[in-house]
Amino acid sequence: MSGGQWWFCLKHTRVEPDKGCPDKHRMGPYATEGEAAAALQTAAARNASWREDDKEWNGD
Repeated sequence: MSGGQWWFCLKHTRVEPDKGCPDKHRMGPYATEGEAAAALQTAAARNASWREDDKEWNGD
């Protein structure tokens, strides 16, 4: 199997085990296939959270 690591390939927009596209095209590693499948949603949520945090720090 994948040794517990999964990746989301940005080039092919799919989940991959350790053996897959070069890392420059991937997000991860993730512990589960499901976490890798949600990589784009997770990144979007984190970005939104960071933007809000930045607003608080800058007094906006």
